[in-house]
Amino acid sequence: MPTPSMEDHIEIIYSLIEQKGYARVSDIAEVLSVLPSSVTKMVQKLDKDGYLIYERYRGLVLTSKGQKLGKRLVQRHDLLEQFLRLIGVDEHRIYEDVEGIEHHLSWNSIDRIADLVQALEENEAFRGKLETLREEQK
Repeated sequence: MPTPSMEDHIEIIYSLIEQKGYARVSDIAEVLSVLPSSVTKMVQKLDKDGYLIYERYRGLVLTSKGQKLGKRLVQRHDLLEQFLRLIGVDEHRIYEDVEGIEHHLSWNSIDRIADLVQALEENEAFRGKLETLREEQK
């Protein structure tokens, strides 16, 4: 079971590879605001645990296990952003809030939130009711 820190690294690595075609230790460190030496230690652990293959000075590649988890972590993050946006959380708070909660929810809870997001998107009347409630709070 990966730790929240491992998940953060895998999520960033997956996203970087999707965007740029590669992920370097320096890029990961920059995104996570940590020292490259910390990333190197984590990458070595992720290699040992079978999530990626790391060759010093040559880069890293996610294994199928790492790709599967990375994709799921990115989807979880995107879903939680979408959910918070749908319920009217202020845009400037969404990223920070997602970062604060994403590691504390079970995959079952994530699946139920996905069901709720789908229902909200399909029910215009309910979205209108949420908007009315937000306006009343201002």
